[in-house]
Amino acid sequence: MTIYTDDYWMQRALELAQQGMATAEVPVGAIVVLDNKIVGQGYNCPIAKQDPTAHAEIIAMRNAAQHLKNYRLINTTLYVTLEPCPMCAGAMLQARIKRLVYGTVDLKGGAVSSKLELFGHKWNHDIVCSSGILAEPCANILREFFQARR
Repeated sequence: MTIYTDDYWMQRALELAQQGMATAEVPVGAIVVLDNKIVGQGYNCPIAKQDPTAHAEIIAMRNAAQHLKNYRLINTTLYVTLEPCPMCAGAMLQARIKRLVYGTVDLKGGAVSSKLELFGHKWNHDIVCSSGILAEPCANILREFFQARR
């Protein structure tokens, strides 16, 4: 069995971000991985769903919870192209995500290392974080999206 790297999974999340961009949503993609398999995935779609909570991470976690038939996503890794916001970071704590891997920082609204350091506080669950995985492509897709809108 092939064991995939963080770069591989982040590339998959970037493909989802491209799908989101094709629908005029802010291009962020996320996947949830358990035992080297994708169990949940999503991209930003708050406009299409008319749902302010329809961020890529939330969609991916909902999808994973349904797939695993459990609201606890124990031993999973969530890969996302952009540093999570406070809502998504809080949902990850509630879901008991084991590990978070994100591509690029969100200086305006990131809740892991940029604006807030939500996981730096004592909670009932700790999430191991890695950042900077494919940071340039993750930042570039956002830059391209926002430049096209100006």
